[in-house]
Amino acid sequence: MKIKAVPAILAVLATATVLVWAMRPDKAIAVLFVSKDYLLEMISILPPVLILCGLFDAWVPRRTIEQLMGDASGIKGTSIAFLLGTVAMGPLYAAFPIGKSLLDKGASLYNVAVFLCVWASIKIPMILFEVKFLGAEFALLRLALTIPAILVISALLRIFRMNTPRIQCYR
Repeated sequence: MKIKAVPAILAVLATATVLVWAMRPDKAIAVLFVSKDYLLEMISILPPVLILCGLFDAWVPRRTIEQLMGDASGIKGTSIAFLLGTVAMGPLYAAFPIGKSLLDKGASLYNVAVFLCVWASIKIPMILFEVKFLGAEFALLRLALTIPAILVISALLRIFRMNTPRIQCYR
């Protein structure tokens, strides 16, 4: 999203909140409290993520990422993307700056998509809770369906998005 679009989005959200306030003041208070909670969460999570991305950018050579996760990395790059997404902690929105840093350093779009999809759907603590509450059979079946879906989604994303100007600069 372009920075220029942010004020317009904020204006729409503010207008929606005013409309809710006019119709249901009790709900508007709840909207404001939830918004405050999310804002505080993002303020506490995003700065460390952005600092880590800056350190990553300064300390890790582009050539290293190109070799490990670039277009020619094959199964090794996909495995690294899968591992990084599985062991990562934090909400999904923290993964996007990391994904952009990986793209900037020469990681393939396919591997970044695998990383993001795995971050969103397969984490070690989540699997443990899933086994405890839903059973091993369910967890294994979900993994057996999720992993191929992630690979297909990543391949389709690579195919369909390669001609957009934003993604072309990462090829």
